[in-house]
Formats: sequence, C-alpha cells, structure tokens
Amino acid sequence: MSLAILYSRALCGMDAPLVTVEVHLSNGLPKFTIVGLPETEVRESKDRVHAAILNGRFKFPARRITVNLAPADLPKESGRFDLPIALGILAASGQIPADRLNQYEWAGELSLDGRLRPIRGALAMTYSASRSGRGFVLPEQNAGEAALVQEAKIYPATSLLQLCAYLTGQKAWEPYSTKPNDEETAGSYPDMGEVKGQMQAKRALEIAAAGGHSVLMIGPPGTGKSMLARRIPGILPPMTGQEALESAAIQSLGSGRFNLTDWKRRPFRAPHHTASAVALVGGGGIPRPGEISLAMHGVLFLDELPEFDRRVLEVLREPLESGYITISRATQRADFPARFQLIAAMNPCPCGYLGHYEGKCRCTPDQVARYRGKISGPLLDRIDIQIEVPALPKEDLLRPGPGEPSAVIRSRTTAARQRQLDRQNVPNTELRVQEIEKLCHPDAEGKCMLERAMTRLNMSARAYHRILKLARTIADLSGSEPILGKHVAEAIQYRRMDIS
Repeated sequence: MSLAILYSRALCGMDAPLVTVEVHLSNGLPKFTIVGLPETEVRESKDRVHAAILNGRFKFPARRITVNLAPADLPKESGRFDLPIALGILAASGQIPADRLNQYEWAGELSLDGRLRPIRGALAMTYSASRSGRGFVLPEQNAGEAALVQEAKIYPATSLLQLCAYLTGQKAWEPYSTKPNDEETAGSYPDMGEVKGQMQAKRALEIAAAGGHSVLMIGPPGTGKSMLARRIPGILPPMTGQEALESAAIQSLGSGRFNLTDWKRRPFRAPHHTASAVALVGGGGIPRPGEISLAMHGVLFLDELPEFDRRVLEVLREPLESGYITISRATQRADFPARFQLIAAMNPCPCGYLGHYEGKCRCTPDQVARYRGKISGPLLDRIDIQIEVPALPKEDLLRPGPGEPSAVIRSRTTAARQRQLDRQNVPNTELRVQEIEKLCHPDAEGKCMLERAMTRLNMSARAYHRILKLARTIADLSGSEPILGKHVAEAIQYRRMDIS
C-alpha cells in the first residue's frame, strides 16, 4: 500500500477543524514534500520525522514522499502534525498495519529520538475529537488536560515506538481513565481578612464579585489597592463545571499548556502597563488569545491604569460590552471569548497623594486633569464601580486581629449569584437592555434618586443601565427582590468619577 490516510486537528481560535493527513509514496528520486498551506513549524517536521523514524529502528523509504494536509486553504501551524505524518509514512511503506489508523485522531510533536513532546491546545482539539466519535492519541503530558472532556476517549503515548507496538498488537492499548479532582481550591487564594481597614472598598468588591461587575480603585500609593485586587478571586463564587472547562480550554491555547493544579481556580491575570494591544486582546499571524481571554471567568487586573498606552486601553471597550473578541487576518478569522472581570487601580494624581490626610500633594488642577484624562470617558463609562481607596489612618494599621475572612464573604456572594442564576440564568452584569427593563425596576424613591442623579451628573444611557444592574446586585446581596431607594443610592455613590 503506497497511500495512508490519518486524521488530526488544526487550531483556529477556539475551534479545532479536522485535518486529513494523506501520505503517498511514489517512484522517483527521493524527495519529501509537505503541501496544504503549512507554516514554518510544519515544514520543519520533515527533519524531525526523518530522524525519529530512523532512531526508532524503522526504515525511512528512499522514495518520493508527498504529504497533503487537507483542506488546503486552512493554515497549519505547530509541530502537532509530526506524529500523523510519521505514522502515515510507516503505514504507506508497509511497516505497520494501516487498518486501525482511521479509528483515531493523532497529534504530537516528535523529538529526534522518537519521543513525544507536549502540544498546545490539546483540550480544544480533544473536545472536537470527542464529537466525531473517534479516539484521540496525544502525548502523555497532555493526557490529564485532555481528560477534562468527560466524553472523550484519550490514548496517551510516550514515543513513536510505543505507538507502533500498540498498532501491531504487541501491547494492549487502554484509554486514559484518571479524572481531575473536582474539589474546589478556594483555600489557596490570598485571604481578604489580611487587609486592614478599607471597609467601603471591601463592600464594593463584594458587590462586584456577586454580580460580576468591573471596578476602578483610586487612591494614594500603599493603601492596599493591589492587595485587595489579588484577593478578589477568593471571594468570587465557585466555578461551575462548564465555566472551568471553558477557562481551561482557553488556557490550553496560550503559550503554555493548562496546569491541572489550576482546575476550577479562577484565573488572575495582571499584565504590566508596557503590554501591547496584541498582548492584551490577542493576535499574531496565527491568532492566539490575549490577556482578556486568558482571564476567562476570572479577573484581569490592570495596575497603574493611566500608565497604559491609551490606544491599548481603548481596545478593551468592545470586549467589555460584548464578552468576546474577533481577530481578523488575511488568511483567517478567529473568535475568542472574553468574559472577564476587569479590576483596575490608579493614583489620584501624578504624584499620587491627592486627598492624603497629611496633605502631601502639590499637583496643580491642570496636572490632575491631564493625568486623569489619559483614561477616556467611554472606557470609564463601561466600568460599573469607581471607588476611592483612601490612605489608612495609623489606628487602623495598628488595630490587632484579622478582618472578615474570604470564606465568609464568599458565602454571601455565592448566595447572591445563585439568586441571579435562578432568576435570569446569567450574572447581573450580563443583563441586556430588555432584561434590565424587566428585572431592574426600582421603587418610587429609587426612581426619584435616579432622575436627580441623571440630571445633576449628566449621566449617559449606559451609565444609567449600569447603575440599575449594580442596584439589582446590591438588592440580591441583601436578599431583597424589589430594588429599594437605599440600593439605588448605594449604586449611585459607586460612580465616583461621574460625581467628581
């Protein structure tokens, strides 16, 4: 037999389209050709495959070898096609049986001695393979990650030689059976009880965690803004199985593979302010997810917000509203989910001490206005909660004993989130306009407050809807079905930049 056909997967955003690997041997001068829009990593597989076959004590055929990766118009990247190409050559040259190859899908990068190296995107590929009804063969290091898809049949392997022993019947081949530990790992998060004082900020973050709202914290250096932000994952409601799988899938598409110890842990991403727009939202010749996607169902923390390039910050506006990002390139388009919780922190002025109780600030009003003007109005309008985190008085710092622990706060946010899911099946931050009008009716006192606030503060329609969603979350935290005037009043006071 001079033709072998195997199946593998490419990556296109969150999708993993099927790739048919066709290997044909023909007479003529020895030549090894790969066609089907291969990127550099795929073209280089010729040398890896050649060495792996020889070092596995197989014979590399001295014939014309043509490898076609179909469909031809889909770009193919990374070394995951090494394994199906090598097996196709061995099957086409009659060194291993070809009758079982089409029952599986294959992916793995080969080292020169024939061992299999881990690949990127194993979870996304496995999810697609499970729906095809075929088993999925991949490197042993990726098996635990791939097994997160419960209905998938995973066959791990360590080397090309081991796989050939399975295919020739010399060894029994059993699917991977170990499943991940579903125990929630909230105890490993930093504890909110370690933060002294800042009761208003803690209250605002509790509301944000309950409803999935975005937050901007404004305060002098050393007041605990970063400390508070890093403790938000510990007060967020536990991840559902579907949320954990979506988060793990997007993590597996990043530069490093998904770490099983992070299963069901809320991701916390904190890029430096020198990050580019591509690093933040994703991109590249072959599109990869950025920080907003890698923070899926978790927290994206932007410290020193005005120090980010303004053009970089502006790319956040659309995904904050829609929950996804579309990256278009000449050869393909990729859609990545971006349901993250934005937590940002900034100083109130260039020197950082505006409003400090010791009166340290010497910035002029023009300097303060220019500094705050680095953040555009449309972006601020999309941030639900804008609060001040003032400098702590000495007595608060010296007060002994821990504050309220994260576990207690989390029990309240979990109960409030469950009320939202029972009522509308999504967190309050994801409510659409029609749903806001239906589910976020304030009482007469609340309506009067909203009217006065809109007139006095000149709020946009977006700010109006965000206040209503925030008031709905505050009511859910208090266990109240109607939205009362006090809930609306508290929601309005969290629009600090509008008030100032």
